Amino acid sequence: MNVAILKYNAGNIYSVVNALRRMGIEPVLTDDAELLRKADKVLFPGQGEARGAMEYLKARRLDEVIRDLKQPVFGICVGQQLLCKYSEEGDVDCIGIFEAEVKRFQPLKHEDKVPCMGWNELYDLKSPLMEDLGESPYVYFVHSYYVPLCTETIATADYILPYSASMHKDNFYACQFHPEKSGKVGEQIIKNFLAL
Repeated sequence: MNVAILKYNAGNIYSVVNALRRMGIEPVLTDDAELLRKADKVLFPGQGEARGAMEYLKARRLDEVIRDLKQPVFGICVGQQLLCKYSEEGDVDCIGIFEAEVKRFQPLKHEDKVPCMGWNELYDLKSPLMEDLGESPYVYFVHSYYVPLCTETIATADYILPYSASMHKDNFYACQFHPEKSGKVGEQIIKNFLAL
């Protein structure tokens, strides 16, 4: 299977590379439009800041390339946020696959720390991406911004309020958490994506 990981100015891409290698897949790490178009599956991971990431993508017209991909695409963490219409982080227009707008967590009480960091439970699971995860699956999150619940939500998590832990529209899948850092549950989600 030909799996491409989109290379752009975002951190944490190598943990996704290593997760795929553990599963016997040698991904191609690239920002080359042709290689992305030819791949069987495309992963769009990252940690970082939305405005800088969008500037990099737009300068190389990769935002247009991503929009036009027809194979399964998987946005992870900032990748999910960049697939939305707009982000409050840097007040920036994003790729626009999902109609949702990315918001910053607003603490409601002293215990509410931002960023949200650590393990959290997924619930209200839908879509083949979320199959075979067992009872009350827990996954690992690190984020200050979130996508509100919407028609494309396929898994929910709670931190200060319920939000979109995972999303799906057409050939685009995404999750706010890090499957590559989420043990067996995360590995199953990556397997589910590769099996789409």
